[in-house]
Amino acid sequence: MTPETTILVAISLPLVGALAIALAGRIGPNIREAATAITSVSLIWVVWGLISTLMEGKRPSIEVSEVMPGLSIAFTVEPLGMLFAALASGLWLINSIYSVGYMRGNKEKNQTRFFVCFALALSATVGVAFAGNLFTLFLCYELLTLSTYPLVTHKGDAATIRSARIYLGVLLSTSIGLFLPAIIWTYTVAGTGDFTAGGILAGKLNDPEIGLLLALFVFGIGKAAVMPMHKWLPAAMVAPTPVSALLHAVAVVKSGVFAITKIIIYIFGIEYLFESPSSEWLLYIAAFTIIVASLVALRQTNIKRLLAYSTIAQLSYVVMATAILKPLAEVGAALHMVAHAFGKITLFFAAGAIYVASKKTEIHQLRGIGRRMPWTMTAFTIGALSMIGVPPTAGFVSKWYILAGAFEANNLVAVFTIIASTLLNAAYFLPILYLVWFERENEGDKEHGEAPFLAVLALTLTAILTLAFFLFNGPVIELASQVVKGLS
Repeated sequence: MTPETTILVAISLPLVGALAIALAGRIGPNIREAATAITSVSLIWVVWGLISTLMEGKRPSIEVSEVMPGLSIAFTVEPLGMLFAALASGLWLINSIYSVGYMRGNKEKNQTRFFVCFALALSATVGVAFAGNLFTLFLCYELLTLSTYPLVTHKGDAATIRSARIYLGVLLSTSIGLFLPAIIWTYTVAGTGDFTAGGILAGKLNDPEIGLLLALFVFGIGKAAVMPMHKWLPAAMVAPTPVSALLHAVAVVKSGVFAITKIIIYIFGIEYLFESPSSEWLLYIAAFTIIVASLVALRQTNIKRLLAYSTIAQLSYVVMATAILKPLAEVGAALHMVAHAFGKITLFFAAGAIYVASKKTEIHQLRGIGRRMPWTMTAFTIGALSMIGVPPTAGFVSKWYILAGAFEANNLVAVFTIIASTLLNAAYFLPILYLVWFERENEGDKEHGEAPFLAVLALTLTAILTLAFFLFNGPVIELASQVVKGLS
């Protein structure tokens, strides 16, 4: 199988898997979940098989269809997209293991629909990762929004539907109202939308126009949750926890920051973009989002809402790192996508395990729960420390590179933001850890132990990955470094 064929297989495999899951669901839950596992393992084998091709310096590409002259559906494998696709496919397997334990333990309805939509979302995610031009990126981006909507509405009650409408409304309105016009403008002035090393817009726009086009892209890609386009993310917390993990760690928010990073690098071109004074606002809006979201997180009493605002802040680390314009910071941006994914999926897995085992959703209810759920809360602790950036966790590695890039650029705004947000992260996570491990249980708490085995297994695996990334991050750094080398 050629690398070009492999690209199409990677995108279509979850679609075939979705059909197999739907058919298997009519036979029985065990067959359905076996189909999910086989599909996710197969996707890892296919996607990760492209890494060796990339390391050889090749950039396989394939055009599927020319919609009209100059406008095609095409896919290309490059280092940044490879990193995103490998991350999403790998975490899908672990999330599938967790979902089985969660959905059965919580006796959720419509489980077949849940697993089908999950597979559809992964197909769209791989499409986003391998998109060869802006038009293809937009199509896959929209498909990801539509495929995740049934997951957000899974509970089906009135409150869930209202929140899901916010999710869908914000993401569709920003993409159609801002992202699409930005794409059309780019094709008009550049004559192409292909992702190209060094960018395609140099000399095509005047300075004020550069800043305006950048704003259309950044705010039009609502999945990145840059304020004020962030409201969909807390609203989506009505979804089951495996969906929250998909939204925050595997696919949706990562597709947002990935798209912004890819557009800055391959459409604008970093040097061209940041020579323009009208683009300087990006670093400041990212810093603003990091600090304000962290402050809002301090006020949250619900576990999942706190994690939602934490995600909003952590996503803008990637945006800010890209805006610093130094090789170390660009590597840090790519690393933070991975580090945040490992740590945040662990936190959401733990929150879901707590709910399945005890039906607790509020922070004050966690008093002393570490004694009843030691595996779950140890994993939660590791995830929280990674969000803060404490060694030996993944979060320390990415923050180190971002901070080193900020010092290299003598960017005091970025340095201050990283230090201040780290302190704020500690301010809302450390009290929870103290409550969990050192306080006595609330009177009247019911007897309970750990969540179902598969849920605990999954969160243990992601906690191990969060620690392992501190020591074994060489392949990810190599992929990220290839992006930086391609800019020079």
